[in-house]
Formats: sequence, C-alpha cells, structure tokens
Amino acid sequence: MGEVVGAGLLAHVPTIMLPQEVRYELNEGKEITLVTGLNQLRKDVFETLDYDTVVVLDSHWATTVEWVVTSHDRRHGLFTSEELPRGMKQIPFDFPGDPELANNLGTLGEKHGTWITPIDDPCLPIYYATINLWKFLGEGLGKKWVTIGVCQTAESEDALRLGRALGEAIEMTDRKVLLLASGALSHTFWPLRQLRKHEASDLSHIFTPEARAADEERIEWFKAGDHARVLETMPEFKKFKPEAGFQHYLMMIGALGEGDCTATARQYGDYENSIGTGQVHLWFDRPEAGFPRSRTLAVTRD
Repeated sequence: MGEVVGAGLLAHVPTIMLPQEVRYELNEGKEITLVTGLNQLRKDVFETLDYDTVVVLDSHWATTVEWVVTSHDRRHGLFTSEELPRGMKQIPFDFPGDPELANNLGTLGEKHGTWITPIDDPCLPIYYATINLWKFLGEGLGKKWVTIGVCQTAESEDALRLGRALGEAIEMTDRKVLLLASGALSHTFWPLRQLRKHEASDLSHIFTPEARAADEERIEWFKAGDHARVLETMPEFKKFKPEAGFQHYLMMIGALGEGDCTATARQYGDYENSIGTGQVHLWFDRPEAGFPRSRTLAVTRD
C-alpha cells in the first residue's frame, strides 16, 4: 500500500531563479534565504529519503470546471514564464511522470464528490510553481513528478475533497510519495509604481503589518502541528488573500488527514517578503506512526 512519506509548504518565487548577482542587488547585498533553504532541503530530504513520486500542488495552474492532474509518461522541453520571461526563460526540464497514480486519482472524483481529470496531452502548459521547485529539488534525481492544479471556482471544501481523493489514490498505488504545496502565505503585491521599493526580503516590506502577523501566527501553528487551528481559521486568513485561496495547502492537508494531522514543521530559511507577499519553506516529516489516513468516505456534492 502506498503512503505519503513527507510533505512541504514551499515558496516558488521568481527571484530564486535569478542569477546570484541579481539576487544580491535586489536584496541589499545579501542572499535570499529561500535559495539557501531549498538547497539545504534537497540535501536533507530529497537526496536521502526513500520515495518514488513527487506530487506538486501548483498554485499557479488554475483550472475552471474540474481538478486536473498530469498523467504523462514523461514531461520535457524548455520553459519560459509568461509572467516574468526576463528571469525565467528557456529553462530545460525533463522528468518522468506517474500515469498510474494520476489515473487512479481520476477514478475517485465521484466517490469524493468532485471532478478530477487526468491529462497527458504533450502540449499541456507547465508553470513555474512546478518548474522552480523541480530545478532545486528534483533535477538529476530521476524521480517521478506529477502536478495538480488549483481550481478557480473551487472553495476550501472542494480543495479538501481533492486532497482526500489524492490520499486514497496514493494508498491504492504502491508508491512512496512526497507532497509539495507550492505557493505563498499572504499574497498581495505592491502596485507597479511602488514595488521596486519593496523587492528586498526584509519583512518590513510585507504588504501590511496585519498580513505579516497572520502569516507568522500560522507559521507557529505549523511548527506546533496545529493543522486543526489553521483549518478552523481559514475564513480569517482569507482576509489576507493567501495565494490561490491557500488551495495548495488545503489539498496537501486533505491528503494527510486534515485536522487529525499533527505533523510539525521544520523551517528552511527565513520567512521573507517578495514584493509584498509572505514566503516560507516549511517541511513536515512523516510522523513515527505515519500520517493519519485520508478521509475516504463517499460525500454528496453540494
């Protein structure tokens, strides 16, 4: 039976892909710790842990009428970002997928009261919330990588349902899996005419003190393993516009048992600003007893 052996809430900001001299120039002569954090995470986890497949819960890929999971045998090509082609251009990528896991997930939508479609179209776009993490954490390791997009018409409960289905799909597939919730905490950008004054990682540049406080509060809850409290206070957190409605995290925790999950976070690097948004790398090791089973009972669509 398959299992999740680790999970992360990870930042993917474009600045991590810039040349070192440009990063230093933007950050008052210092390295951004989101870079050093990913480098250390690769050494500690991705190069040492026994796992088969990485599933990225990609906050930049927004679908509309269903959840979509990549089911390719292999994805390869060159990636240039439509959002920031100056900093992310013609990046080569090449990794195997996991069609079995993706197709198993596709069979579970009805059971979990949602809609899930595997897609293996070679022309399907790929986004930097996947590419940037693969470049740091996956390149050269030969592991299977799968991406699931967020859904712009989904509510929090829908994201949890996708996560429950994902947890069950992993259990029915003989895989050891890492889950990567790729996205930010609070997510409001400074306006264009102001943002170049706020590119440094210092926390004084977070869009509001209230957004910073909400982020820092949740980081402490994550470190304490209090996922139940994070879930209970989602309405309050949404006032600070977490990226993609925080669906990347909700899908992840849906697969890990939701409020029953007490996995504690290890932080890699600092909590940092990125032009107004709150960014952090948090890693949740598999508890000694394993993650709680995802909730696999049938539900009714609403």
